[in-house]
Amino acid sequence: MIMIITALLRKGFVFMNIMMSDVGNLVENVERDVVTWRRHLHKNPELSFQETRTAQFVYDTLQAFGGLEVSRPTATSVMARLIGARPGKTLALRADMDALPITEENTFDFASDNPGVMHACGHDGHTAILLGAARILSGMRGELAGEVRFLFQHAEELFPGGAQQMVDAGVMEDVDLVIGAHLWAHMEVGLIAVRAGELMAAPDTFGITIIGKGGHAADPEHTVDSIAVGAQVVTNLQHIVSRQTDPLKSMVVSVTKFVGGTADNVIPGTVELTGTVRTFDPQLREMAPVLMERIIKGVTEAHGAAYEFRYQNGYSPVINNDEVTKLLEESLKEAFGETVVRPALPTMGGEDFSAFQKQAPGSFFLIGAGNGSKGITAPHHHPRFTVDEDALAIGVKAFVAVTRHVLSNA
Repeated sequence: MIMIITALLRKGFVFMNIMMSDVGNLVENVERDVVTWRRHLHKNPELSFQETRTAQFVYDTLQAFGGLEVSRPTATSVMARLIGARPGKTLALRADMDALPITEENTFDFASDNPGVMHACGHDGHTAILLGAARILSGMRGELAGEVRFLFQHAEELFPGGAQQMVDAGVMEDVDLVIGAHLWAHMEVGLIAVRAGELMAAPDTFGITIIGKGGHAADPEHTVDSIAVGAQVVTNLQHIVSRQTDPLKSMVVSVTKFVGGTADNVIPGTVELTGTVRTFDPQLREMAPVLMERIIKGVTEAHGAAYEFRYQNGYSPVINNDEVTKLLEESLKEAFGETVVRPALPTMGGEDFSAFQKQAPGSFFLIGAGNGSKGITAPHHHPRFTVDEDALAIGVKAFVAVTRHVLSNA
């Protein structure tokens, strides 16, 4: 009996390896097209809520695959549905498509043709990866029990974001679980990182107007110097993280813009400050504007100035579901091996993938896309950002692997 079981296990192991080898061959067959799609998208970037040509390109490409029900949930997003041969779960796979208002400094031949607009975060790669996965999976309908829903989302970079608009349009109806991924410049190509629980923070924003009394720089005693008061506000806001919150709870308060003044001999009457607050903990997130305004009020009153304070909650944090993350990790280790899949570290970056996670349990993972040996080291949102295109095939294989793991008839 032991010999029989051992033989069956070996047979199953060989069968699994053959099946994963087949997936690898399928990925190799589409890899050149995936790179071509990525380069086309990189050359033709469009800003959030303006992805007209991008969405049409994605729509037309999906239609050409055959076997997919392709639709336009919103003006600049695309959804494709693949109905498997048998009933089962509905798995949603998501990619974002928008670019950033950055002037590209790369010089390769597929650099941006749209002045002042650039794919500086990898969304061109995300879209190409999901197109590659859709092409492969559309030819595997007979193997799948359930439905794959491919979500090509607009406007991830600009609040209120495209994810919520797609949710409002009904793309998540009857979805059982949702998976998303991000090409990650901070991790070497060839590695994949997963994490249950907190992965990406809530990215809230704020604006502060310091209202003083302008005048001649030679007579500061007759003014209320809005720059000096604003500088103290900036300094004191740092005490929120260092002295007013639990050091075991992650939080970032960053003033990223300080605007005021017109000449070297004029003390301005007002200055404008803007910035961001990043948190995971919902109570800390709720406390943040209260703590900030207490400091702003105290500093301005102490110097005879006034203030206006504006605070806007951004996306919810990305909190990965334990069970879905376990499924994801199992499928990735089966496809790539134990050494490739690593634990992901939380990041204070934000992502509106969280809007999908509010509708169905989901998990978001990271695909290494940096490569120091090739000089691919620029961080996200940098004018020289790019990705190692070897990561694209890894992303395609990852999406195909998790889909087969969840929806396979076997």
